[in-house]
Amino acid sequence: MNKECALQISHEDDKLCLTFLGFWTIQGNQCNTLEAIKTIPPQTKGIYFDTEGIKDWDSRLLVELSRITKIADTHSVKVDLTGLPSGVQELIKLSQKKTGLPPPKEDSDLGVLAEIGKHSLQAFDQAIGMLSFTGEIFLAYFRLFSGKARFKKKDLVSFFYSCGPQALPIVSLISFLVGFTLAFIGAVQLKMFGADIFVANLVGLAMTREMGPMMAAVIMAGRTGAAFAAQLGTMQVNEEIDALQTMGFNPLDFLVIPRMTALIIMMPFLAICADFIGILGGFFIGRLSLDISPIMYYEQTIKSVHLNHFLVGVTKAILFGYIVAFCGCIKGMQCKRSAGAVGQATTSAVVTSIVLIVFTDAAFTFFFNLIGV
Repeated sequence: MNKECALQISHEDDKLCLTFLGFWTIQGNQCNTLEAIKTIPPQTKGIYFDTEGIKDWDSRLLVELSRITKIADTHSVKVDLTGLPSGVQELIKLSQKKTGLPPPKEDSDLGVLAEIGKHSLQAFDQAIGMLSFTGEIFLAYFRLFSGKARFKKKDLVSFFYSCGPQALPIVSLISFLVGFTLAFIGAVQLKMFGADIFVANLVGLAMTREMGPMMAAVIMAGRTGAAFAAQLGTMQVNEEIDALQTMGFNPLDFLVIPRMTALIIMMPFLAICADFIGILGGFFIGRLSLDISPIMYYEQTIKSVHLNHFLVGVTKAILFGYIVAFCGCIKGMQCKRSAGAVGQATTSAVVTSIVLIVFTDAAFTFFFNLIGV
């Protein structure tokens, strides 16, 4: 079968009519479009098309039309697409939409008020996103408690091990040094008043109520929260989360719930371990620098630290665990599909976690002091 094509050119006042005839396909005969229209009359203000004579077309027609539009652009001639098949019009408009975007405006061109407004809108969007993600998490836990959530049990066990025993060495080391430092600073001041024994009170209260849960949370934000964001962000880049949705799995049930559950449950235990190891670090200073006997240090600590102090720290630790897991998971799930976006999501998860931890700790400290706990 002879698949011939032809292009006829006719002039109507200040417009140029291009009539396409025959088979405009890759397998068709060659028809040099550029030679036919490379010289556009100076009076031409527009080009339109007549495609009623086309018997078949494919991507070849799109290539020829793109060449025509480029020539028209160089001569500042307007191109009317209404005479083309509807499918061709949509494809050409789509390509023009993607290639005809104006260059992004530089941030340096914005004024101070525009910068404030821009960051305010970004903060508002982030707040809305966090609120929406919180609602999705509550729904996921509702499915979990109703027995409808699907995830791997071995993944949950793995996260428990990662958030607990694997994190204990670094939490213990930092807590010991924090208790050591608190006792040393306190000893320098308390020696001036002959109240060396009260170093035990200082270290015990500071570790159980504040520093123990906070330092554990900060360490877990940099260690586990960042890992959650990087893992989920990499899954976004590799389209693994899309694959889970295609197979009928809810990503929150399968990926987020095991991570959040493991960290929320393990954080109180890490905080309690941090409390005792921090008190042990203070004991070393009391024994080596102030010559306080182990019995005296123990008795003074028992008198000053009560169960409610531990409960305050455990309450904070549970909330801190939720914050770290929440920030790590939401930043990972919202990560864009590039390697740079994974790094940004990881950094944002750590920074957001630490800011929220400090803010929440200050709010809870004020509240507990207000109610006398």
